[in-house]
Amino acid sequence: MKRNKAPAALALCLPLAVACGATPAHSGAVTVDEPLTGVEWRVVSVTAQGATHPAPASARLLVRDDGTAAGNLGCNGFSAPAALHGDRVTFGRLRTTRMVCDDARMAFERLLGGLLGGGTFTGVADHGELTLTTSHGDHVNLTHSTPE
Repeated sequence: MKRNKAPAALALCLPLAVACGATPAHSGAVTVDEPLTGVEWRVVSVTAQGATHPAPASARLLVRDDGTAAGNLGCNGFSAPAALHGDRVTFGRLRTTRMVCDDARMAFERLLGGLLGGGTFTGVADHGELTLTTSHGDHVNLTHSTPE
């Protein structure tokens, strides 16, 4: 039984180790009480190619300790593999439901899904907010999801 708990304990401690090992430029911005995994994050906006796009209220992201991610892209639910390496997270190919919503939600969904699917991000957490940034400077802004 102890053997099975080790990977789970390591996965829980990884975000804490990342936060404690932040570079001086991010010290103070990344805190140990801001783990990436196990927290439902509400997508606030996506900035891609210099333009910021506000997210529909339904857009969410949850990265689990078991190496998977799930959430909502704005209209459709999704799931994907997710790998954590230091302060980086990489999402695998997204699997989504196939509902059709209004044009604005579908456009946002294509944007967010295009970034997340197969994308690698550097994560910086700060006081209940999380920014995931690509190597090209595009980023996803998230905040702790609040129960309704």
